[in-house]
Amino acid sequence: MNTVTLGRSGITVNRNGFGALPIQRDSFEVAEKILRKAYESGIDYFDTARFYTDSEEKIGRALHDVRDKIYLATKTGALNAEDFWKDLETSLRLLQTDHIDLYQFHNPPFCPKPGDGSGLYEAMLEAQAQGKVKHIGITNHRLDVATEAVESGLYETLQYPFSYLASERDIQLVQLCAEKNVGFVAMKALSGGLITRADAAFAYIAQYPNVLPIWGIQREKELDEFLRYYDAPPAMNDEIQAVIDADRTALGGDFCRGCGYCMPCPQGIEINNCNRMALFLQRAPISEYTTPEWHKKMDKVEDCVGCGQCMTHCPYNLEIPALLKKNLAYFREFTARM
Repeated sequence: MNTVTLGRSGITVNRNGFGALPIQRDSFEVAEKILRKAYESGIDYFDTARFYTDSEEKIGRALHDVRDKIYLATKTGALNAEDFWKDLETSLRLLQTDHIDLYQFHNPPFCPKPGDGSGLYEAMLEAQAQGKVKHIGITNHRLDVATEAVESGLYETLQYPFSYLASERDIQLVQLCAEKNVGFVAMKALSGGLITRADAAFAYIAQYPNVLPIWGIQREKELDEFLRYYDAPPAMNDEIQAVIDADRTALGGDFCRGCGYCMPCPQGIEINNCNRMALFLQRAPISEYTTPEWHKKMDKVEDCVGCGQCMTHCPYNLEIPALLKKNLAYFREFTARM
């Protein structure tokens, strides 16, 4: 079976990682069915986070009896030691385990280091000494923070957005991880749903032997698609390259990746999805995004007061209020023609 080793951590897993953010939208029954099927089909790396509402609890219920056969990766968004310990104990309880295989700082605005005053890295080392954490990682959407973390020598893994829409600097970061023997975990491999050809996404990332993609899975049919790649992994060819080239042209420049760090909006606007509406209408089944519910969500964009709070949290430095207005105008023009 095709595997990936995450740098000096030595964690070697199936090349398909399970991203458990979307299962928070499933019932416990549906989530357990999908998680068990993933495990029974050979997936052995499951990624979640404290921020993902009940995702950890669903994993704990579904997989506690096979704990010694899987790797669990979760994250804390804590910015101080006290909250770190609260998050860790909560994650251990919900995942029904006595240790986390890979515990990651979740998109911190800085690179936690010993002596930085936050106490975060010291807490992580203490948790490791207690056996509650096996390996230390960090996730980020900021290229400068991610690069600093890799070069610091403090982290065994980096989780960072990576897909065939990656910039040259993103590719250089992957290469830096290989040089520093830091495991690279690719999130947003489908660019938040904007990449609609999973085979092209898989084939592109497979070119980088040190990269583990984690696929966000909510439905059984999504899982089945990636499971099919076990026996017949898609490879780069002229047809797939043409798809990639077309998407790079269509999605080049500034666009919302849907990471959600701009949320919540003080005015109740669903920024991370409203800001991708034009692309959804161009690339996804139209019926999903022209419902009365979506009309209400897009109408909320008019409530934007331009406070700028969202922009202070955006790791891509997007002009969010302007993008919201642009997407609202496109939505209204598009639906008026229907």
